[in-house]
Amino acid sequence: MSLKKLTKELKAKSSREKAEISKRFFKTGKGEYGEGDVFLGLTVPEQRVLAKKYVDLILIDVKELLHSKYHEHRLTGLLILVYKYDKADEKEKERIKDFYLKNKHRSNNWDLIDCIADKILGKHLIDKDKDILYNLAQSENLWDKRIAIISTFEFIKNGKFEDTLKISEIFLKEKHDLIQKAVGWMLREIGNRDMKILEDFLKKYYKKMPRTMLRYAIEKFSEEKRKKYLKGEI
Repeated sequence: MSLKKLTKELKAKSSREKAEISKRFFKTGKGEYGEGDVFLGLTVPEQRVLAKKYVDLILIDVKELLHSKYHEHRLTGLLILVYKYDKADEKEKERIKDFYLKNKHRSNNWDLIDCIADKILGKHLIDKDKDILYNLAQSENLWDKRIAIISTFEFIKNGKFEDTLKISEIFLKEKHDLIQKAVGWMLREIGNRDMKILEDFLKKYYKKMPRTMLRYAIEKFSEEKRKKYLKGEI
């Protein structure tokens, strides 16, 4: 399987109409977080199929995908990394994790993080030192911050909540809604598994949390309880 064949298949599945929709959905206008991004117009399921087909693509070629101007090239390259990681031995997993971190700046939109970070970085760090996540959380870069919190989803899925809660504390004064939403989402996922832990965290911090973060965290609560949190009556 070659990079040339993959990019040819991606182009063959492109859709101008879908590309226009994606440009609006991923905020590519001037001053928006996805400013200037270019889309071919493929669905994520289509890209997953191709990523699995081309999973044996060498990392040099994956890097070329990640540095492409096309959003779908980058996402397909990242998905290839996920599938490579899943079938790799420990030495290769370490190599893929390092490759991902070295090229993380190419994960420059939220979908390029949400489909990937927990499945590579989260999986790799679940039983290892997690300092890298705290360094990312304190970065000035929007996407580094999102990688930090989304990576903890893998911990949550394995019943480990401590790092998600600690990183959520770091973001209590975060102004960007893409981080507020991501933190709220991860807190909600904790609540799906242990409501007491979520409510203990909320009772301590909900009056300090950005409104968007709180709304996402309490999304599954009853309407009555949501109103109490939003009115500060808990």
